[in-house]
Amino acid sequence: MLIRLGGGRDGPKIEFRMADIPYKLSFTVGALLVREAVIAAPLYLETRNWTMVRSLLDDDNLLQARTDSTRRRIGREVVQRLESLTEAEVALFVDSTATERGHLMWVATCRTYDLIGEFAENVLRERFLLMIPTLAPPDFDNFFHSKSLWHEELTELADSTRQRLRSNVFLMLREADLLSEIGEIAPTTLSQRVVDVLTDTNQNDFRFFPTHAAPTQESVR
Repeated sequence: MLIRLGGGRDGPKIEFRMADIPYKLSFTVGALLVREAVIAAPLYLETRNWTMVRSLLDDDNLLQARTDSTRRRIGREVVQRLESLTEAEVALFVDSTATERGHLMWVATCRTYDLIGEFAENVLRERFLLMIPTLAPPDFDNFFHSKSLWHEELTELADSTRQRLRSNVFLMLREADLLSEIGEIAPTTLSQRVVDVLTDTNQNDFRFFPTHAAPTQESVR
């Protein structure tokens, strides 16, 4: 949980994360899961029930997984991420372009996993703002190490698990068109529709993208 205190008239903004709340680290399965979300999101608009969506995905093997365990894990993971979106955001996802879907699933992933959200804000966007054009695996390693000083669950991970987490984060970044295949940070221009729906929900979510400033509904019109 990221806590923000102060700012504006109350003085400088102070940010800290409750270190006694472990990071969720189940993002070793899949990547951005856009294809899976394209199947799951319309089911939610029909049922308005995420538990039912998981059952439909599992019972009918709609995600076409090869094994039962994989089917359950991917179904659980995609529903968990989509649950972080509002109904308006889910509706937009169903009726969006490929680029918009990637951006919305990146927001959903950052909301679901604080570790990824903090990496997006404190490393990806910070490097962009500092005009450092690239992002590489060692940048994640340094970030991960800094977080492990306060989170025992990170120090207990095997190197192979940490490497898998890192690989998945970079794969997500590429699938969301935020990072090129050679590691160059891609400046992001969000569509008007995505700007509108995110502004209505939580304008802080723009911090997950390599942008110079958080766009507003007024500024982009």
